[in-house]
Amino acid sequence: MSMNTVWLKSDEAGAVPALQDVIGHLDGAEGAVVLDFSGVLRIDTRALGAMEQLAGRADQNGSKVELRGVNVGVYKVLKLTGLAHRFSFRT
Repeated sequence: MSMNTVWLKSDEAGAVPALQDVIGHLDGAEGAVVLDFSGVLRIDTRALGAMEQLAGRADQNGSKVELRGVNVGVYKVLKLTGLAHRFSFRT
């Protein structure tokens, strides 16, 4: 299984384009994608939408998405919106 690592910027405006770029790379790709969230302090609704789209595309392709360095606040938002179970987490 191949693994691709993507680094997200610390602001919400940088996270959405990075997530959309990852979604584009998942088309026809197999394996796992690792997203480093260590610089993401909070997440907005646009980023949540992009993450939902990413999870859906990963499900379609049979890919796994691992989130690393997710802070408690971001994890709580993912949990409350029902997205947390669609990703694996590593500190």
